[in-house]
Amino acid sequence: MSPYTVLNFLWSLGGMPPQALVQIALTGHDPVLPSSFAVGTAAQASIAAAALAACELAHARGQPRQLIKVAMAHAAAECTGYFTVDGQAPEQWDSLAGLYRCVDGHVRVHTNFPHHRDGALRLLGLDPASATRAEVAHALLGWKALDFEQAAADRGLVATALRSFAEWDATLQGQAVAAQPLMTITRIGDAPVRALPVLADDARPLTGLRVLDLTRVLAGPVGGRALASFGADVMLVNSPNLPNIAAIAETSRGKRSAHIDLRTDTGREILWRLAKEAHVFSQGYRPGGLAALGFSPEALAARSPGIVAVSLTAYGTQGPWAQRRGFDSLVQTAMGFNYAEGQAAGDGKPRALPMQILDQASGFLMAFGAAAALWRQQREGGSWHVQISLAQTGHWLRGLGCIESGQRTGQTDLSRWLTDEMSGFGLLRAISPSARLARTPACYTRPSVPPGSDEPKW
Repeated sequence: MSPYTVLNFLWSLGGMPPQALVQIALTGHDPVLPSSFAVGTAAQASIAAAALAACELAHARGQPRQLIKVAMAHAAAECTGYFTVDGQAPEQWDSLAGLYRCVDGHVRVHTNFPHHRDGALRLLGLDPASATRAEVAHALLGWKALDFEQAAADRGLVATALRSFAEWDATLQGQAVAAQPLMTITRIGDAPVRALPVLADDARPLTGLRVLDLTRVLAGPVGGRALASFGADVMLVNSPNLPNIAAIAETSRGKRSAHIDLRTDTGREILWRLAKEAHVFSQGYRPGGLAALGFSPEALAARSPGIVAVSLTAYGTQGPWAQRRGFDSLVQTAMGFNYAEGQAAGDGKPRALPMQILDQASGFLMAFGAAAALWRQQREGGSWHVQISLAQTGHWLRGLGCIESGQRTGQTDLSRWLTDEMSGFGLLRAISPSARLARTPACYTRPSVPPGSDEPKW
């Protein structure tokens, strides 16, 4: 499937004007990384959609349209999430995370966060203080894969059994995901059109817009980073009580970073004060987590009319897994991608996609959905809710088709797109934005800083 066809589909799904599509230039073709799936097309199309929607919103605010170029190799490189701090690539996986054999198949266990790690080890009857990978492997040989998956889910842990596409399609969750669109943009309340400042011709497209980024791990932070690159004032809000992963150094480029404890009355009051001045409220916590604290999309629309709420889940809002936690690596395993990549390689050994493309593409689709909803708000008024899930992105990726001999493609040389900047973590080297805007280049004007470096105020 051609990248232009994929972009046209996304653009139509967002309800955006077709005449804007003449402003996009897409170059390159799959394969760009070793995979039997069109990961380059997914990266390029989702990034292009986000950039074009930001520019179309700017056009609605009085700015002339501008040409946007996205090269597939650069887009794929950006979606690898590659970075170093002070010349070192941080370890991004816990030593116990990964794929293990069971009595009847395989299961992938996610242990990057201490509570998930300790819970999985206790489920296996192991001591969290001393367990080794060999002990985990031995313990899992006594489990059936689906039994361990269910036992983990019952305890709020994160593990999934390895499935083929056919096995995933036979599940109720696979059927629920297949029945849903890639993403939804829904009007959830009445509100007048929000007055936005007129843009100067040389201002980045989202200048003057405020985004609250209550997301963690990868997909959501990528979406907030994309909005920041197009000029939005993005505030990453972390809990002072939760851990983060190393990638926060890369995904925090362009953002403020504040701590708010939403378990306290004071913390919730601070967030409401910020939300009333925000144009976008993006969240990726477990389903219902923020709603239980009072910050549902409907509550946001009632107290901040005209706001755009963006919600990310692992498996969508329908089906028996709708409330389950999940991460890119686990969704790949559950849905059949790891199995299919092993079959395409010829040895049958399950293997991951070459980057966490479900996270990355979902992040850029979140940015696209936010900009598209803001564009519709300028035309129709109202408050809006954008919903994305990793599993729906996975279903979309699968639908882009397979790449013959894609596994034999070499790794892309990233060096031509690497940039250096001083950050609150040290010297950060990372991939520059792949969406090239002709008049107002995408960039990060704020350095990446550790959580809590900024005050929670605009």
